[in-house]
Amino acid sequence: MPDASGKLRILAIGAHPDDCEIKVGGTAALWAAAGHSVKFVSATNGGTGHHEIGGIELVRRRLEEARRAAAVLGIEYEVMDFTNGELEATLFHRKFFIKLIRQFNPDLILTHRPNDYHPDHRYTSQLVQDSAYVVTVPNNMPTVKALRHNPTIAYLSDNFQKPIPFQPDVVVGIDHVLEKKVDMLHCHTSQFYEWIPWNQSVENEVPSGEAERRAWLRERRIKADEKCAEQYRGKLIELYGPEQGRAFKYAEAFEGCEYGSPLTPEKARLLFPFVKGK
Repeated sequence: MPDASGKLRILAIGAHPDDCEIKVGGTAALWAAAGHSVKFVSATNGGTGHHEIGGIELVRRRLEEARRAAAVLGIEYEVMDFTNGELEATLFHRKFFIKLIRQFNPDLILTHRPNDYHPDHRYTSQLVQDSAYVVTVPNNMPTVKALRHNPTIAYLSDNFQKPIPFQPDVVVGIDHVLEKKVDMLHCHTSQFYEWIPWNQSVENEVPSGEAERRAWLRERRIKADEKCAEQYRGKLIELYGPEQGRAFKYAEAFEGCEYGSPLTPEKARLLFPFVKGK
């Protein structure tokens, strides 16, 4: 929970550089603006996410893109050195996650749900879950100080329906920080203007000018945040009140994990202090 100064420690763990920006970039902007400590982590180094380059060249490029994205909000960003597609829910990998969580000592951890199309997403989630209790056990990895309190864990939103659809406990309106989120995404040139358009066979649609590119990316990417606001309009109204809840056009959503410290309504109000009804 917040320290003596009232500041939170937020740890978002995605599978790839840009996952956190896509799913929690707006909410992270709100935490950062309020002076809370925010850290993004990529569990892999992004080294296979391109159709023309790879290896050390791509890894270094994606690391620099992540650093520039972090600078937009003034937050921390760590890229772990595991290769895309090779992450597994093993004891070997779990130790890195335990150390990461203990050293940052978060109040809240955000990560993927365990059912997802990408194995890196699934195993990132599994590794966070497998670390949840063990981070408080001193005799597991005794050279790294154990946490006295289990952090709260929440899932990033997705559209997968089986075996269980995403069910948000917190929905955050991000209208006022949407441009910050787009600025972060815009830093990932290798992904949003090269690899993903090529993979989706729309590479010929990407504009050449910087401003035109950002506008094109904004139009494509904000649709998910628009859909989130509409899909979970009832939760926005519940949390913010009718006037604010109906006014939001863009949102990000989070679901409490059953592992870790429970995301109760009382705890949600502490961890998401900007979600206030009027």
